[in-house]
This record gives sequence, structure tokens and C-alpha cells, in this order.
Amino acid sequence: MTIHTDSAKPVQVGFALTGSFCTFSQVLSELQQIAAHPNWEITPIMSPNAYSTDTRFGLAEDFRSRIQNICNHEILHTIFETEPIGPKKLLDVLVVAPCTGNTLGKLANGISDTSVTLAVKAHLRNARPVVLAVSTNDALANSAKNIGTLFNNKNIFFVPMKQDNAFDKPTSIVADFSKLVPAIESALNGKQLQPVLC
Repeated sequence: MTIHTDSAKPVQVGFALTGSFCTFSQVLSELQQIAAHPNWEITPIMSPNAYSTDTRFGLAEDFRSRIQNICNHEILHTIFETEPIGPKKLLDVLVVAPCTGNTLGKLANGISDTSVTLAVKAHLRNARPVVLAVSTNDALANSAKNIGTLFNNKNIFFVPMKQDNAFDKPTSIVADFSKLVPAIESALNGKQLQPVLC
């Protein structure tokens, strides 16, 4: 299914964050670009860990405040809040950025026990695109099989990705978050942005 981004009706973009906290600052910078798109409206979603955990990369409350200010929308962060995404067809495209190895594993195996994984399940029932921005230290190890499985799934697309530190973390992969907007645009037209590995 192709969803044209130039129609008069705004494109509804779900933007879900999971707990790769080291990428949050970069992801939020790109989220500002997405929110500035002239015809996109953003619904933010956070996993329970992303929503509530303070880390050395920042306080959860500060991240929540920034996200709500960027999106001008309350953050959905419970299963109860994300379940209607499917039956009410609330979104045209759903982005998971960052998408952790844990989330990849759940999505690849049909587990929907968090706000984000249920949002993806609910959204996919409408045969609409999901865009995953991988960020995990085991992408070329245990998570590799899950990435491969998801590449084979209809309506799943990936943000181009690369090794972020090949010598110190040889199995680690991080999405090129600067390519989020073109990846979303490609997914809305039913295409995987290429090259996937950059």
C-alpha cells in the first residue's frame, strides 16, 4: 500500500523510542526535523523503560518534556494507550527509533508485551509501514537472526545502518539517524531506502 505524502490530509506518524539511551540526544535532534515536515503530525510513543529510566545520558523527565514539546502531543507509554492504534487506524506509518535488540527480538517472535511492541502489532494489522532504526551492541551476533527475520516481513522497513565502532564493539550496529526522514518517505511509498548498509 502506498500512502502519498502530498495530500491535503496530514500524514500521521507514530514515533516510538525504546531504551538505547546513548542515542536519545541524536534521535531527538532528528525528531525535530520530522516534526518540522510540513504535512506530518507526530504521535510520540515510549517503552516503559524509555519513559521512566534515568541514566547517565539524561533524566527521563527531561527527555519526556523535550519529546512532548517537539511533538505537541502527549506521550503514549502504556499498552492501554497504544492498543487503539490498530482498530482506530490512527497512524499511517510507525517509526521505532532507537530500536533495541530486545525490541527486535520481540517483534521477530510476535511478542507484544510493551507499549511499543503492541503499537507495532496493532499498526501492522492495517498493513501499514513500520520503520525500524536499529541500535544494539549485538546486531551482528544474537540479534542478527531477528534482523534477518524482520527483513523478510511485509511492511517492515529499516533505516540504513552501519557499524558504529568496529574495533571495540565489532558486533554493534547503529542506524544512520540522519536518514530517518528519507527512510520514512520511502516506506510510505512501499520501498526500502537503499543502500541498507552504509
